[in-house]
Amino acid sequence: MNMVYIDGNSLNIENVVNVARNSYKVELTDESKERIGIARKMVDCLVDEEKIVYGITTGFGKFSDTYISKEETMQLQENLIMSHACGVGNPLDEDVVRAIMLLRVNALAKGHSGIRLSTLQTLIDMINKKVHPIIPEKGSLGASGDLAPLAHMVLVMLGKGEAIYNGVKMKGLDALNEAGITPVKLTSKEGLALINGTQVMTAIGTLAIYDAINLSKTADIVAGLTIEALNGITDAFDKRVHELRQHEGQIDTASNLLKILSNSNMTTKQGEIRVQDAYTLRCIPQIHGAVKDAVNFVRSKIEIEINSVTDNPLLFPADGDVISQGNFHGEPMALPFDFLSIALSELANVSERRLERLVNPALNGGLPAFLSKNGGLNSGFMIVQYSAASLVSENKSLSHPASVDSIPSSANQEDHVSMGTIAIRKAAQVLKNARAVIAMECLAACQALDLTENKGLGQGTKIAYDIIRNNVDTIENDVIMYEEINKCNDILTANEILIKVEEQIGLLK
Repeated sequence: MNMVYIDGNSLNIENVVNVARNSYKVELTDESKERIGIARKMVDCLVDEEKIVYGITTGFGKFSDTYISKEETMQLQENLIMSHACGVGNPLDEDVVRAIMLLRVNALAKGHSGIRLSTLQTLIDMINKKVHPIIPEKGSLGASGDLAPLAHMVLVMLGKGEAIYNGVKMKGLDALNEAGITPVKLTSKEGLALINGTQVMTAIGTLAIYDAINLSKTADIVAGLTIEALNGITDAFDKRVHELRQHEGQIDTASNLLKILSNSNMTTKQGEIRVQDAYTLRCIPQIHGAVKDAVNFVRSKIEIEINSVTDNPLLFPADGDVISQGNFHGEPMALPFDFLSIALSELANVSERRLERLVNPALNGGLPAFLSKNGGLNSGFMIVQYSAASLVSENKSLSHPASVDSIPSSANQEDHVSMGTIAIRKAAQVLKNARAVIAMECLAACQALDLTENKGLGQGTKIAYDIIRNNVDTIENDVIMYEEINKCNDILTANEILIKVEEQIGLLK
């Protein structure tokens, strides 16, 4: 039905990807609607009784001691959104914006935030009718949630700000009008409920982890092509070896390689050509496997966060309690996101070293220098390796953890912040760089295979090779190289190789 039903508890990464990238629609369950209604009644009672409750009848941050009258609560919420919309930089991609809106809906659907059902439905309508707020990528400290970027999302709900609708940038009000959505007039607690949370960092992270999982498996396939081009030794992938160490990612990677290389006539056994390979071939299970373990750790944290309530204060209608607390703090995401950068950097590092072995005549087992038949007149893949080296060096800088930094804000009321949104934006860039490096390795490995006696590829590598050659020709003489790299990168981005390989030989791990 291309529909994701939201109850606040059962969203998964695949749901997020389907809404963000495949235009699945969103609908609240009846149970979540009931919980939302109960929590809203509690907020209305607190306002009517003029209770002093943070964010409902008080100002925000350092202004938490400033009482706001019942008559001023609506203006308070609108002022909150306008004043907090301080983002700068390039707009986030539309798939990220859709994921942000979805995750905010899911958190509010748990019924601990006090938003009106009608307000939340407006956000759902924006998802379903593809009104995508323009949200600048920078400006969040990742502490009181992602306040600045989420405020840009809410501006459009109010008929302010800017949005993309049907591929056209326009004023938020114009986008709502064209989509047939009525702007919201916020009331007590609603502005805070909409912007106080970790949904921006988590949205970027959810899409990044989905792509990282696929890239880690694709890297195994591409490594398989390089192993064949260099007549690599498969004894090192023996199941018995890896069971002695027991790391799941390592065992899975070795299993993947043996499956991908099954029936290959291009690989060797130890002693046939050489006794052992260099680490970048021999230790693929250990290196790729450690990356997989790191990626799966980050995935486990994201799966918790996408079904969590991260705003403040939280309502507990069953007990009649309102608690001001710190669930908005991004630290539980910031540390894993920094780990993700490190892991993906290593995936690129080892790929670039395999690329170097392919192009270096001192290391490639007799292949032409830089994989060019007519070297000298042609540079071949010389500068492909330069470019890859540049990307892995950039990744090393990007992998310095953001989460070790903190700058106090709000007059030192918010005196430790996570920088989690910066951490995941860096990780997302590392992911793009890593994919480009692996695309370069893939291109070079296929070129190397064309320059050697091809005695028959493995069941997985043959599929990958054919996909590349259906889109990219063997390079006989120098061509405009970035065009060929981009073709290969597009294939990896679309997961064409992984999808086809898994269809033919079974799922990889």
